[in-house]
Order: sequence, then structure tokens, then C-alpha cells
Amino acid sequence: MQSTLRRAARVGAVAAAAGGLVLLAGAPAAAHVTVTPSVTTAGSYTVLTVSVPHGCDGSATTEVAIQIPEPINAVTPTVNQGWTVAKVMAELDPPVTDSHGNELTERVTEIVYTAKTPLPDDHRDAFELSLRLPETPGETLIFPAVQTCEQGETAWAQVPEDGQDGHELDHPAPSFVLTAAEDDGEHAGDGASSDDEVGEDGDAASPELAAASSTTDAGGGSLAGWFGLFLGLLGFLAGALALHRTRKTA
Repeated sequence: MQSTLRRAARVGAVAAAAGGLVLLAGAPAAAHVTVTPSVTTAGSYTVLTVSVPHGCDGSATTEVAIQIPEPINAVTPTVNQGWTVAKVMAELDPPVTDSHGNELTERVTEIVYTAKTPLPDDHRDAFELSLRLPETPGETLIFPAVQTCEQGETAWAQVPEDGQDGHELDHPAPSFVLTAAEDDGEHAGDGASSDDEVGEDGDAASPELAAASSTTDAGGGSLAGWFGLFLGLLGFLAGALALHRTRKTA
């Protein structure tokens, strides 16, 4: 009876393990194209990583076209070994002025990576885009991507409706939400704080000058302490020598 129970337990364990392997094997096929920003703070510069986890229903990937949402105008794509990269431009009417005061007459609408050798279905790759985020915290930026394969293509462009979970979609568009900057209470231009060193002209002194001042004060205060320690050490040595001579004479 016990032998039968052991055999049944082993069969059940093997079946459970096999089922787990099947689930793990099927997981990559269900993975989505995603975008991961290095920084989400509105108005900041960031590097977006667009990840492509697999091909199109078993077919190798030959091209990935990433659409750039407005009001992002300039994008710097990273060179990716094994791929050529191109920008698709569109005219701006009217022109706009960027954060550096330059007039822009066109914007990047799409970044297209084309594989020199098709990316196998069971391989992944990632593409990096450098850009400046809009100054609109709370806004969701959406980067639809079209994945072209040797056979067929997949448009990662579905946008969830209000209250809908994006994971419920078959081919959700890569996206993320802009966040607000954290207010640490120490902004440039707010004036020197009560703890800052202030120069003769009323401006806050440089950190280097303040550090030098602190070092000088600390050095002056500690000199007397070191001198006293030195005298104490001399007295200790003199007493020990005298005691040694006394014992020797006795």
C-alpha cells in the first residue's frame, strides 16, 4: 500500500513539474514589446529602452519602427550592432523653439531599426532612444511600435480604455506615465540658507571656500590639544625612566 502511494506521489510530482515547464516555455511567446525609461520626471532628459522579446508567431524579426509622440521633437537613437537605424522626419508648421533657443522646422516622428540579419524568434533585442521628456507630469506617453517579420507583422498599438488593464490587451502599445519633480526645498537661485558661508559681497561662498574655512578653524583648535598630548607623553616617559633607575639602584 505504501509503495503504491509513493509511486502515485512521484507521478504527481513529475506531472506538476512538466506542467510548470510547459507554462514557462509558453511565457516568452506572451511577452509584449515594452518601453522602460531611465528617468520619468517631466522635463528631464531620459534614455528609453524599447525591448523586443520575440518574433511574430515563430517568424524572425526584420524591422522595428517606433513612433514618437508629440510634443517630443528631437530624438537621438543609439547605434545597435546588427541593425541600421533611420529617422523619419515631418515638417513643423509653424516652427517651434526648443529648450536651448534653437528654432526647429521639423520633428522626428518615427525611429526605424532594420535588421542586417533577421532576429530569430527565440532571441530578444533592445533599442535605446535619448530624448527630453515633455513638462507635463501625469501625462501618459505612448510609443506605438510596428514589428515586421519575415512572415507577417505585429502592431503593438493597442491603448487601454479608461479603467482597463493594459495587460488584458493582446498587443498593447509601449507606454509610461510622466512624474512630477520632487521638491527638496533647495533650488538654485533661492538664495543662501542660514547654514551657508556668505562672502563680503553678500553672495553664498563656494563649497570649496567654506570647506577651507572649516579646515582652518578645526586645525587652530586642535593644535593646542596635540601639543598638550605631546607634553603628557614626555612626562610619562620621564617618570618611567626614573622608576627604572630607582629599582636598579636598590
